[in-house]
Amino acid sequence: MIAIIDINTGNLSNINRIVRGKVTSDPYEIEKSVKIIFPGVGSFQYVSQIIEPIKDLLVEKIKSGIPYLGICLGLEILFENSEEGPGNGLGVFNGTVKKFNGVKTPHMGWNTVNVKSPSKIMEGIGNDSFFYFMHSYYAPENQYTVMETEYGNKFASGIEMGNIYGVQFHPEKSGNDGIRVLKNFGGLK
Repeated sequence: MIAIIDINTGNLSNINRIVRGKVTSDPYEIEKSVKIIFPGVGSFQYVSQIIEPIKDLLVEKIKSGIPYLGICLGLEILFENSEEGPGNGLGVFNGTVKKFNGVKTPHMGWNTVNVKSPSKIMEGIGNDSFFYFMHSYYAPENQYTVMETEYGNKFASGIEMGNIYGVQFHPEKSGNDGIRVLKNFGGLK
């Protein structure tokens, strides 16, 4: 079962329609899951508080090797903290989520994704394909950045490290290529 983490925000029904998982924040259901999708819309501070009861379980499941896909805030929460405000992320990646400076925020609408290195969730999708973004903060580029996008500056629009995948864009709002990303993730073993 794919656990789609319910934090009372995000487009959960559209994601669930594509991957046919279970929308939940129940620790028992998360424990039974074989994959996790963490979608998110909102603030880092809010989400860090909401996930506090399941934070250790999420980190444990990620470390166990099951596939994890973080969408937008679900990618950002993989980092230690955020310039958005107080709160601790999962700390899977070192670093701080940054705020866009010098450009209109939120970064909202369609933008291209440059695939820098092969990505399992981007199989069958061309380089410089368009995806839908809606965010004011972004994950810093690091050694696990497999996709980048430019909006004022370049930022990590996709990260992949072993069983951990994260995208800054919203695949559930990104047409056929977004559906393909979710189906590629759903097909991972």
